[in-house]
Amino acid sequence: MTLFWIICALLLVVALLFVVPPLWRRTGKNNQVQRDTANLEIFRDQIAEMDADLRNGLLAPELYEQGKRELQARLLEEASPPAESGNLPLRNSSKAVAIALAVLLPLTAIGLYWKIGNREAFLPQVAGGKADGFGMVRSETALKELKDKLAQNPQDKESWLLLARSYMKMERYADAAKAYDKLTQLAPNEAPLWAEFADAQAMANGQSLAGQPTLLLNKALEIDPNNDKALALAGSAAMERGDYPAAVGYWEKVIKLVPKDSEDAKMIEGGIRQARDFIAQGKSGKPMAAQRTPTAEEKKPASGGKERITGTVTLSAALAGKANPNDTLFVLARAAEGPPLAAVRRQVKDLPLQFALDDSMAMSPQMKLSSFDKVVVIARISRSGDVIPQPGDLQGVSSILKPGSSGVKLSIDSVVK
Repeated sequence: MTLFWIICALLLVVALLFVVPPLWRRTGKNNQVQRDTANLEIFRDQIAEMDADLRNGLLAPELYEQGKRELQARLLEEASPPAESGNLPLRNSSKAVAIALAVLLPLTAIGLYWKIGNREAFLPQVAGGKADGFGMVRSETALKELKDKLAQNPQDKESWLLLARSYMKMERYADAAKAYDKLTQLAPNEAPLWAEFADAQAMANGQSLAGQPTLLLNKALEIDPNNDKALALAGSAAMERGDYPAAVGYWEKVIKLVPKDSEDAKMIEGGIRQARDFIAQGKSGKPMAAQRTPTAEEKKPASGGKERITGTVTLSAALAGKANPNDTLFVLARAAEGPPLAAVRRQVKDLPLQFALDDSMAMSPQMKLSSFDKVVVIARISRSGDVIPQPGDLQGVSSILKPGSSGVKLSIDSVVK
């Protein structure tokens, strides 16, 4: 990455050398010399014409002398050197343009790159298994070479990030958490890293955000109170521990940060509605351990699998060329107007996939499939390995279903915008 910026700086210097020095040296003197030379040539031509007319008797001697004096006077007037101050505005104007270009050209180039360039294009790449466009390696050989590189240079933050994301992709969540632990020691003021650390630790803890993941999220929000991932996960953590007002507070902040009408916005809005429903039922803000003792009706076992949704996921032929066999495949059920409830994680190479979703796969103890009457099933191919949809992901969405539906046929046939 450093070499890239050095090359860019050198190219900018070369470009400026072609423009700035000529403008800096430019004055009005050269133009004045050219103008004087042209005027002298015109004067000579006009004198020669008058001499010819005099010889041919077409011009009286008196008129000849008068015309000659007028030409000489005009030539002297136009050839007179301008006052010294006359050159200053032109010189000052040229120098001002030179200074402006010297400042604006580098700023504009850097600004354009920062806006439309790919700043992750120069993440470390490992021979035999280069990092893909999402900052991950995909083979064990490449992973070993990356770890060897870190053994030689343990302060390489970019390589630690590459290692952590690669472990997440491979579903080695405990290893990913260790890598993020090291990375946050090297870059302690980066809120996104603390949020990703919390996510990895939660996955390593069996998808539970209680305990250390919550502390990591608090650290992320201390650094950046508007980090969307940290806020979203903090809301889920609050739901998990039964603090529904806190969940509403976190998610109401997130809803202002995500695009309207996006899949994220719909899920967050559904989560807010569910949390408010729990508050209305008298579960407002008490930790789960402090809530009232469940009634005999509430102690009855779950529906024994009656909520299970089964079916088959396929990838449409039109999109087959856009998926890598090792890309992550999520099949998840969510409330028709709410958050995700249950999910399974596979890979594209497992397609066509027969799936089953039930309460045992619940993403939160408080949000089970059997608690909802209307759900939809989503199948999504994610190259980033993140369950949150990203532009370019491939997905298919079912119609509204009831828990217990079977034989659902779901085709991945659209691209997330």
